[in-house]
Amino acid sequence: MEKIAIIGAGLIGCAWATVFSRAGYPVALYDLDPKALENAPAQIESTLQSLRTAGLISEDPAVVMPRIRFVPDLAQALQGAGLVQENVRETVEAKLEIFARLDALAPADAILASSTSGIPASSFTEHLAGRTRCLVGHPINPPSLVPLVELIPAPWTDPGVMERARALYAGAGQVPIMVRREIQGFIVNRLQGALLAEAFRLVEDGYVDSIDCDKAIKDGLGLRWAFMGPFETIDLNAPGGIRDYCQRYGPLYHDIARQAQPRAWESALLDQLERERLQALDGVDRPARQRWRDGRLMQLVAHKRQQTDKH
Repeated sequence: MEKIAIIGAGLIGCAWATVFSRAGYPVALYDLDPKALENAPAQIESTLQSLRTAGLISEDPAVVMPRIRFVPDLAQALQGAGLVQENVRETVEAKLEIFARLDALAPADAILASSTSGIPASSFTEHLAGRTRCLVGHPINPPSLVPLVELIPAPWTDPGVMERARALYAGAGQVPIMVRREIQGFIVNRLQGALLAEAFRLVEDGYVDSIDCDKAIKDGLGLRWAFMGPFETIDLNAPGGIRDYCQRYGPLYHDIARQAQPRAWESALLDQLERERLQALDGVDRPARQRWRDGRLMQLVAHKRQQTDKH
């Protein structure tokens, strides 16, 4: 199996190391910060143990961990790599610097992928000699639990590289989606942004509070969205399928969209949301709630694996 080089041993880098190592890939994890590398093994082993307890991996963490080497030298980490997954700071300057080094040091046929959540690859790969092998491989946090990864090419990315990347991520158990060309925010952030904009607007205008708005998703739309996307949802929600649905409800949604003028998230609204969230969850309880969230995600992923998309 191709060697995977993970650049950056923070939260996302450790999650990527977990993803590839549990799938059997040899992994080299690098970070400029010795402390980050020192902390990484315990973080990864803890995640693997949680996955084992949830039934999401069959191997003991003691079997998986030796597949990961924690490497303090960048050139050594890149040696023999087939895929390089970059996870450094979210600035164009940081991406320009690290990708220049990756392009110079990585094997000529290695795929260079960035985990950036919003910076297009064209902004930091244009002048690289190996720019045709560069792309964005944007995970959804945490990638060790949420399998989706968005693959976004730069205008010059080789289609063959995109297909190789798709196969590698799929081989590691992730669910890659192929974004056809660059767009600000990619796909998932744009979908989430549309929902957030409407949620903020409804709360700000006094139609609902944030607690009940959350219920509308977690106890309503979100139940369907856990196993169906928006197009399949509406296709199944009208007797005649998607065209029938659009003919019935298209004018309503068009009117709603026309009302949805963009708004900044003002301080007064943020004060209200913060008060409501603190009433629902004290700040000191947030880490425990995050662990609860991860546990529920594991249960949901395990349930989905037991099911089939077939009738």
